[in-house]
Amino acid sequence: MNKKITVLPGDGIGPEVVQSAIEVLNSVAKHYNHEFEYTYAKLGGVAIDEENTPLPEETVRLCKQSDGVLLGAVGGPKWDTLPGHMRPEKGLLGIRKELNLFANLRPVTAHESLTGSSTLKSEVINGVDLMIVRELTGGLYFGEPSERRQVNGEEAALDTMIYSRSEIERIMRQGFELAKVRRQKVTSVDKANVLESSRLWREVAIEVGKDYPDIELEHMLVDNAAMQLIRNPKQFDVVVTENMFGDILSDEASMLTGSLGMLPSASIGSGGPGLYEPIHGSAPDIAGQNKANPLATIASTAMMLKYSFGMVEEADLIDAAISKVLNDGHRTGDISNPGEATLSTTEMTAKVLEAIEELQAVKN
Repeated sequence: MNKKITVLPGDGIGPEVVQSAIEVLNSVAKHYNHEFEYTYAKLGGVAIDEENTPLPEETVRLCKQSDGVLLGAVGGPKWDTLPGHMRPEKGLLGIRKELNLFANLRPVTAHESLTGSSTLKSEVINGVDLMIVRELTGGLYFGEPSERRQVNGEEAALDTMIYSRSEIERIMRQGFELAKVRRQKVTSVDKANVLESSRLWREVAIEVGKDYPDIELEHMLVDNAAMQLIRNPKQFDVVVTENMFGDILSDEASMLTGSLGMLPSASIGSGGPGLYEPIHGSAPDIAGQNKANPLATIASTAMMLKYSFGMVEEADLIDAAISKVLNDGHRTGDISNPGEATLSTTEMTAKVLEAIEELQAVKN
């Protein structure tokens, strides 16, 4: 197969971890006779510096013409004082909207070999395997009006939380479809005891659930869900929730694995290219130091192969290589225990490439 990939290195450690991911993609392409064509574009802080906008029109055009989009990271303190419409994160929200990427998939799998890297007890996290499905184009992040105004003679700020029935239905169906090929359980997370938008969310979840009689549906308030993720994460299979709740819960869930540097994500829509990115930030404090953990970005490419290109075997190879590297005891600084030797970004990438070669040699 020949596939076009738009690469958005972004800010901070983004270019470093993206380079690692491309090296892994090239290795997979070699073994399976694929050809990946890469086109680079700007997004986030680097686009602000060079194009005076967080999302240049050329970036949108290139992304829409591709088969998949690979993103590193955006943002950093350098741009924190800019007005809201000019911040790097606005570029990320914008490209999601432009590509109609309404569903963000964030798998959370606890590797037994990384038990010591988590702050939780091993008996709590061993065996965790859940998928957070976050609605991505609605809610507080996109609701209008969103503005500063004068209220009773003083400055106030307003954000709008809004969801339509169709927006809720399509994200719920995404969750139920995933549950069909997993452990057949959906947990819908809301705040229906307080928010009218959540009451509509729960009503629609129940309606959609009737079309999936073999799938267990439970409802959980977001504050309880935050607690249960730490108390008993193994109870979850597929968690479906709105934009802001999903943003918070998925970052919390990342610590089950020991580090934000371990979690990939896929943002998908209906028919167009998907966007694949690690959920960690730009980590400007270590940018350019060859210290970043590339595994989440590498795992994100596996999701691209699976969900956008239909290359399931190739995706499984990358996931198996990551597991082998971790089981062999290789660590970057963010997932190491005190006294353990650590690898640089390029060294960890080399270990993954070696594992791919070894696994292919066994297979052949």
